[in-house]
Amino acid sequence: MSNAAETKSSSVLAPDPSWRKWAILVAASLGALLEVIDTSIVNVALTDMQASLGATLSEVGWVVTIYAIANVIILPLTAWLGDRFGKKTYFIFSMVAFTAASMLCGVATSLPVLIFARLLQGLGGGGLLAKAQAILFETFPPAQQPMAQAVFGICVIAGPAIGPTLGGYIVTALDWRWIFFINLPVGIAATMMAIAFLHEDKAKTVGQPVDWLGILLLVIAVGGLQTMLEEGNQEDWFASRLIIGCALCAALGLGFFVWRQLVIEFPCVDLRVLRHRSLAAGGVLSMVVGMGLYGAMFAVPIFAQSILHFTAEQTGMMLLPGALASAFMFPLLGRLNGRIDARVLIVIGSLILCGTMFWMRGIMTPQTGADDFFWPMIVRGAASVSIYLPLTLATLGPIPRQDISKASGIYSLLRQMGGSVGIAVLTMLLTDRNAFHRAVLVEKLGMTSALAQGRLAALTAGMVAKGADLVSAGQRARALLDGSVSIQAVVLSFGDIFYLVGFTIIATLPLVFLLGSGRGAKPPADAH
Repeated sequence: MSNAAETKSSSVLAPDPSWRKWAILVAASLGALLEVIDTSIVNVALTDMQASLGATLSEVGWVVTIYAIANVIILPLTAWLGDRFGKKTYFIFSMVAFTAASMLCGVATSLPVLIFARLLQGLGGGGLLAKAQAILFETFPPAQQPMAQAVFGICVIAGPAIGPTLGGYIVTALDWRWIFFINLPVGIAATMMAIAFLHEDKAKTVGQPVDWLGILLLVIAVGGLQTMLEEGNQEDWFASRLIIGCALCAALGLGFFVWRQLVIEFPCVDLRVLRHRSLAAGGVLSMVVGMGLYGAMFAVPIFAQSILHFTAEQTGMMLLPGALASAFMFPLLGRLNGRIDARVLIVIGSLILCGTMFWMRGIMTPQTGADDFFWPMIVRGAASVSIYLPLTLATLGPIPRQDISKASGIYSLLRQMGGSVGIAVLTMLLTDRNAFHRAVLVEKLGMTSALAQGRLAALTAGMVAKGADLVSAGQRARALLDGSVSIQAVVLSFGDIFYLVGFTIIATLPLVFLLGSGRGAKPPADAH
């Protein structure tokens, strides 16, 4: 399409009545909120799904995995799809697809049907999150952007904390199917509002050939990589033929995909935008931040449920203060935008996040309670917002306007992949470090350890005093001591991964000097 048409498509629309702008904000935010909640709400219902559908735990795990794969595949394509079909059309289509797929998930009577429905739901959800914020930037004038983005940010940040809490309550009070049925009224309302209030699409890139081969290579590369990351630890990594096959698909598919996108005239994902140094550096930082914010923080719910024996609802309530702190920081960061160099905010936020990682390492013991996590989670939530918005502005702000839509899709993909890589790597390290610490503790508490023998004798004597015979009491005492060693090894391994994330963030901070200042740059339309 012509440059004039592209300029027209990216221009800011004429002022709207106040009520219409806020109606659009509600519709876009509801769509994004549904997508974010559904990334975590399913986790607490897996055991109920397993019993209902007669599946194993590894089989039902694909309900989570396939959603993540679909999200990662569609993210880099959202800019191309929005340009080709129009932002309004694509957003409404994604909303309808997500809502219909939610209905199919709820009525699924077999695991294959449920997995297929989650695939459709993930493809629709990726479009919702990618295009919702683009719609807001085209609707609100610059003066009202901070308030609009604050409302939108609250919905997106609150989603991961609301998901487990809401899912645990629904599964307990109703049935696992209702975690999908609850999407229907919200999805229908958001769809009707989008149809009624969103601006009509001004221009589309019709007439250009579709890069079907590029799309196929993208599916093979990203799908293989995401599957490897999601299933690698459970399948014992490269001891599994599945993981070896996924690794080959990811390596070969990525190589041919990059070559294809660089030589074709109309690529589905324009990789040429990586020539901008701010995008290249910001992409690496976004992966590390994704690892720190998503990869490391996945450990907190696991620790709470496996060591502290929290329920899903208790875990969700423990995470809620951090989400509320993030929501509070969004409008504050919006006011600071343009007044302070974004690179300064990134450094400050990163150092605070590192400090939080070390802080949580220090408080993790078998006796840790929910109150011990209160302030670290609040500081972590505030630090995450202090990195998110400035990093987006410093990365995409210096990029020419005509490349913003393409660059933002790649930037968002890298951040998403950072979280996936972080979870996979840290899960593997958690297992390895657990085995290491257990071996060290067992060696130190051997037959020559006076402390261990004293503890064993005390436990045995206590059980004999309660009526147990000497042989049974000795066996139980050794089992209790072994359990204590196992718990302590797990606690130490959690501490190790927090240290690793903290030092990784510090090691990549010099890349900040390759970013822009973010001053005077408007947040890009398609960044999320």
